[in-house]
Amino acid sequence: MLNVLLVVHLLIAIALVGVILLQRSEGGALGIGGGGGLMTGRAAGNLLTRATAILVAGFFLTSMGLALISNERSKPSSLMDRAPGSAAPASTAPAGSSTSDLSAPKPAPATPEAPAAPLSR
Repeated sequence: MLNVLLVVHLLIAIALVGVILLQRSEGGALGIGGGGGLMTGRAAGNLLTRATAILVAGFFLTSMGLALISNERSKPSSLMDRAPGSAAPASTAPAGSSTSDLSAPKPAPATPEAPAAPLSR
C-alpha cells in the first residue's frame, strides 16, 4: 500500500510541475503556454487552473495518506515514558531461535581460542 501511494504521489508531483510550467506567467518569465496553439485565451487558463487545483488536492491527500501510513508503521517511543534508571526493553524472541543467535552477543570464552590461521613471526 505504501509503495502504491508513493508512486501515485510522485506521478501527481510530476504532473503538477508540468501543469504549472504550462501556465502563462504574468511577468513573461517561464510561461511555455504563452503563444498560439490549440486553446488560447480563457479556455486554456480555466483548464490549467482547474487541473492545477485538482492536482494540488490530490497531492495534499496523498501527502496526508503517506504521513498516516508512516505514523502507523513506526512505533514512537519517548524517553519520558520510561522510568528513570530502566534500560531499553529486552528482546522478546525465544532463547533458541536463530534470530536471537545472530543479534545477541556471544559470551567471552574463559580461555582464548587458538587462531584459525597460523601467525607469521
